[in-house]
Amino acid sequence: MKGRAIPYSAEEMAWLEENRLMVISDYTVAFNARFGRNIDAKNLHALRKRKGWKTGRTGCFAKGQEPHNKGKPCAPGKGGRHPNARKTQFRKGNRTGRANLNYQPIGTERITEDGYRERKIHDGLPMQSRWQLVQRIEWEKANGPIPEGYALKCLNGDKFNTDPSNWEPIHRGVLARLNGGRFRKTIPYDAAAPELKPTIMALAKLKHAARRARDSDGSPKGRDAKQGSARSATARAARHRPETPISTPLNQEGKA
Repeated sequence: MKGRAIPYSAEEMAWLEENRLMVISDYTVAFNARFGRNIDAKNLHALRKRKGWKTGRTGCFAKGQEPHNKGKPCAPGKGGRHPNARKTQFRKGNRTGRANLNYQPIGTERITEDGYRERKIHDGLPMQSRWQLVQRIEWEKANGPIPEGYALKCLNGDKFNTDPSNWEPIHRGVLARLNGGRFRKTIPYDAAAPELKPTIMALAKLKHAARRARDSDGSPKGRDAKQGSARSATARAARHRPETPISTPLNQEGKA
């Protein structure tokens, strides 16, 4: 009956409104059986929408509601148990294809792009935690967990030497100072001569401690302090700058 209005009698409309909360399939069957009509479910559903008859159902699972098929296994050969579906299912401990070719057993070591040694410690998830730096493993085995906010720093420059004595936990703020460079006007720790490294390390720690002490007592910080100094210097220069006399333009006769 698409494209034509479906007529309903007053008795039919009264029944439809009274039973509007029924599920649409039962609603359709009951209506057609009672009145001898042949109305499709989509037509009755459209009627309810036009009339604004709400059923109170959203089509969503309510909190705590269980699906009707919970705990019921799929029939053999159906759904996920179909042979075609089982061909592409992943099973615990089963590796195929490229995953099998790329697999490395636990205990395997590799070298990172930065020259550090990494060792595989497990096959679980997340994948990023499967490999861990060897110096971290050895240091924590001897000294316990690395404090939060700290990272291990190689002391003699030999990253392959993972002995705990060759690594020291350094605050990450100190690490930034050890990088050196032209902005800090210091020699990078890793590029310095062996006899200079203890001095560079001690100086970086001292500067970091001084900065933290200054920050904790509410003193101006970093860039703000520099900007304040620059503004003060500009003000001082302005106060001592001699006044420039203002010249008066001459008219055509040479008079002011």
